[in-house]
Amino acid sequence: MSIMLHDNLPAIAVENLRVTAKNDRGEDIDLVSDIQFTVQRGEVLALIGESGSGKTTIAMALMGYARHGCRIADGRIHVVDEDVMRLSTRELQRFRGKKVAYIAQSAAASFNPCMKIIDQVIESVVIHGILSRREAITKAVALFRELALPSPETIGERYPHQVSGGQLQRLMTAMALIGDPEVVILDEPTTALDVTTQVEVLKAFRRVVAERGMTAIYVSHDLAVVAQMADKILVLLKGQIAEYGTTQQLLSAPVSPYTHSLMAAARQAERPSSWNPAEATIHPLLEVRNLAVGYGSRDSEGVPAIRILDDINLQVWRGQAIGIIGESGSGKTTLAHAIAGLNPAWQGHLLFGDHYIDNAMQQRTPDELRRIQYVFQMADTALNPNHTIGQILARPLVLFHQLQGAELQQRVKALLDLVRLPHSVMHRKPGGLSGGQKQRVNLARALAAEPEVIICDEVTSALDTVVAAAVLDLICELRRKLGLTVLFISHDMHAVRAVCDDIVVMKQGQIVTQLSRDDYDKPSSVLYFERLKRAVPELRQGWLDEHEDVLKAE
Repeated sequence: MSIMLHDNLPAIAVENLRVTAKNDRGEDIDLVSDIQFTVQRGEVLALIGESGSGKTTIAMALMGYARHGCRIADGRIHVVDEDVMRLSTRELQRFRGKKVAYIAQSAAASFNPCMKIIDQVIESVVIHGILSRREAITKAVALFRELALPSPETIGERYPHQVSGGQLQRLMTAMALIGDPEVVILDEPTTALDVTTQVEVLKAFRRVVAERGMTAIYVSHDLAVVAQMADKILVLLKGQIAEYGTTQQLLSAPVSPYTHSLMAAARQAERPSSWNPAEATIHPLLEVRNLAVGYGSRDSEGVPAIRILDDINLQVWRGQAIGIIGESGSGKTTLAHAIAGLNPAWQGHLLFGDHYIDNAMQQRTPDELRRIQYVFQMADTALNPNHTIGQILARPLVLFHQLQGAELQQRVKALLDLVRLPHSVMHRKPGGLSGGQKQRVNLARALAAEPEVIICDEVTSALDTVVAAAVLDLICELRRKLGLTVLFISHDMHAVRAVCDDIVVMKQGQIVTQLSRDDYDKPSSVLYFERLKRAVPELRQGWLDEHEDVLKAE
């Protein structure tokens, strides 16, 4: 259906948008095609779909921008009475930030670590002469207060590393809003946040958008989050529209099979466990005893200046999957690093099997290193971009098993089969793979050592819902096939509940409770755990309002 563009334009109107890129042979290929939608003033439209579906490509096109090597090949884009395709480079520079603002996924990557926050927030309006420095600072402080940031008068004097992830995300929002844009684009703004921080940021976003009557584009792969924010949803699949309608319509009666699959993945059904407590051995496979971990210089007694973990005790049985949850900064990854020996504990012991292992990785034997393997959060940075997948998987096979020649190649292929990747990826580098494929390679590399324990650190946090569900299915399948013991660190409560037998809850460097998956829904006397559970968005409209009402009642 064609969208008529005339004098009474909505805030955003897009007709027949097509964005292309060059392939290896120099031919144009479509990234997105035949995209058309409208957004009325004051409405929020969500763009959802898996990685590579074109969400961010469309959002960027609304600002007249295409990534390097790409171009807006066709279509009409009207945003707040501007024909974006007809704007000159200078006009686009003024258009971006003044009429349209962009809030990126990673606030940490968007801020200059060497500049104070206040200088970065006010930079655009001062450079363009919209406000004087004094006026800009006054307005920024008002925005900090509006976004419920702590110490709004002084937080701008800090540097980016001196505030939390949730605070940095809201500070980036202030940076986007300081020029009073009419349209704001939010690109996966809560993906990297823990559940309690995410819900506070969502409330701040929704309140600011509603109070200012702003038009918003919300890019996400999380349907439960979208249900709280959006009036309409546009579902994308391989660069084309799979479904488009109101949030209520899509949640209650989706038409597209792909939308059905998104909703099924969002609900994260529990996977059957392959671990039977009744068959557990007398002694645990891994035992953490009175572990304490910290950073910085140490005093005369060896105590570090900054203490992160204190008196951690944990038992992990062979074949068991234990989930470790908690807010950002609770010590989840620090505990994982300590077990792997990446950040040696200054106090306490690790008992593995029938003997103690050294707290420092460098002091462990090759066999001890082989038996505990780490799957890092960001496959992008964990895999060497200059090596082929075959080389990446061959390295641990040579190191731990001294394989070579035809036997080595056969084992690499077997690993690819294990994680359900085609043999053809052996000759490709990580940059040529999707996020889900890279995470499977990340997992295959850990499995190459034939470990007894794998530590999965936020392995699905950077993946879209459908791909994340497939990776969780794979981990469960590998547990059954290989008898693996899994430590699963995550802020995704749905994922932890779906794959883990027991759940360890951490707060401020300590374990506050441990419970079985079967007891997750039962009331807990640990109020912190109850707060974490309540902060997990539900796949229905109105949940965020109810969450706010519960907090007010308390």
